Amino acid sequence: MTTCGEFLVQQLQAWGVDTVFGIPGVHTVELYRGLPGSGIRHVTPRHEQGAGFMADGYARVSGKPGVCFIITGPGMTNIITAMGQAYADSIPMLVISSVNERERLGLGKGYLHELPDQRALVAGVAAFSHTVMTVEALPEVLARAFAVFDGQRPRPVHIELPLDVITAAADHLPLQPRAHTAPPAPLPALIEQAAQRLREAHTPLLLIGGGCVAQPALVRRLAEALDAPTALTINAKGLLPPQHPLLLGSNQSLEPVRQLARHADVVLAIGTELGETDYDVVFDGGFEIGGALIRIDIDIEQLTRNHRPALAIQGDAGLAIEALLAALPAHASPGRDGAARADAARRQLAEDFSGCAHYRQLFEALLEVLPSARFVGDSTQTVYSGNHLVELDGPRRWFNSSTGYGTLGYGLPAAIGAKLAEPTRPVISLVGDGGIQFTLAELASAVEARVGIIVLLWNNQGYGEIKRYMERRDITPVGVDIHTPDFIAIARGFGCLAERARDPAHLQALLREAPDDRPMLIELAEAPPFAP
Repeated sequence: MTTCGEFLVQQLQAWGVDTVFGIPGVHTVELYRGLPGSGIRHVTPRHEQGAGFMADGYARVSGKPGVCFIITGPGMTNIITAMGQAYADSIPMLVISSVNERERLGLGKGYLHELPDQRALVAGVAAFSHTVMTVEALPEVLARAFAVFDGQRPRPVHIELPLDVITAAADHLPLQPRAHTAPPAPLPALIEQAAQRLREAHTPLLLIGGGCVAQPALVRRLAEALDAPTALTINAKGLLPPQHPLLLGSNQSLEPVRQLARHADVVLAIGTELGETDYDVVFDGGFEIGGALIRIDIDIEQLTRNHRPALAIQGDAGLAIEALLAALPAHASPGRDGAARADAARRQLAEDFSGCAHYRQLFEALLEVLPSARFVGDSTQTVYSGNHLVELDGPRRWFNSSTGYGTLGYGLPAAIGAKLAEPTRPVISLVGDGGIQFTLAELASAVEARVGIIVLLWNNQGYGEIKRYMERRDITPVGVDIHTPDFIAIARGFGCLAERARDPAHLQALLREAPDDRPMLIELAEAPPFAP
């Protein structure tokens, strides 16, 4: 007999799933019956939050949904934080969980892992959450999930299977071909209105978000056709190459870029929330758009949030940019001076960053040895500085949890997922001594999975950024000077290589020694020569 759990594995494999993250439990073992010999790799984290972060990193790099098998009850409450980060950053994630038998649902009798309503608990961090009540319903619900990933704003989907459904016979279910859902195309009349406004603009500004991450060539063509200075959100880094004359970096929270936004007669924003963690990290409400705002987004609800547009266009970013390029002249009208305006802003930004030479030196040292590295970060000082300073030559090479939901503990497990998605590219996890303690045990997962990542640990002996924030607000620091363990000894105990870098030259030597089959943890002390 082929059980529903076995059929699920077969259907996922048929639809291109090659990796599953999960921790087996008595309520999910029947999901695992079909994994041996299936060709799907199973990776075991040490906590379900780690499973979700790994799936997130895997999805950001591969462009495919990260898939998790999660137990009822505590497994689902553990993964919700990771789903929240993925939900905020529009990351496709398929979370498949068990739930108690159908006849036991919602009774409150104290069954193992019982929750009053597990689906309702998860619904707020998912595009949808569905309980599969019959075997026959499973293919349709899976198809709905993949339609979300293909055709709308991608976000986590939760599918729960009652224990008696997982074990039910599914011999009669044929494997279904995957129906790829086309994303929505923009209305031609609205594209023409946008093109008309852009043709008439004198000082346009282009704001590009993570919704454009799959379209680097189109974004570059659009920026050049408009001759518009271009700012990228953190999740859009790399869509313009580092030396591009129109690139403003990810500095929308800083005054030189804000001046361009205030003085632009037309601002075109594509695939960006225009949210706080990209446009107002100084939390002063100072990002203002002075001219007409044109917004393009696949999510119709997002089109009117944060900044109300003069023209709102729902549609896939790539399809919209292609349509705009067809409606615009190949070259912008003379006199826009986009490169000159961008250059003036970059010069002022360089002055503003004059006190960040130590961070610039750090990233230069890293990229000199590993020029193709991918950086996956937590919320930590090296990430905050790198968000402003680092530019890379391709998308999906810089992402972290300082955006949107802003969780801690993301950097290490997400880096593991990223490395599994593209094993040939070096991955550097940027973490702090506070954040890494949330998911430190995932070092064991990386050793077990033979994942060779570099964990760059910024050690300032506590929650340094929060401590400074409290002091600036005249709050006596409490709870921020936490006990800091010996990370070198712990990492070695897990089976990793681990060293403290004395200076940039020593750091580079350690990078060259990093193994391919297990992590290397390199600790940087917030002290000379690495400290501000």
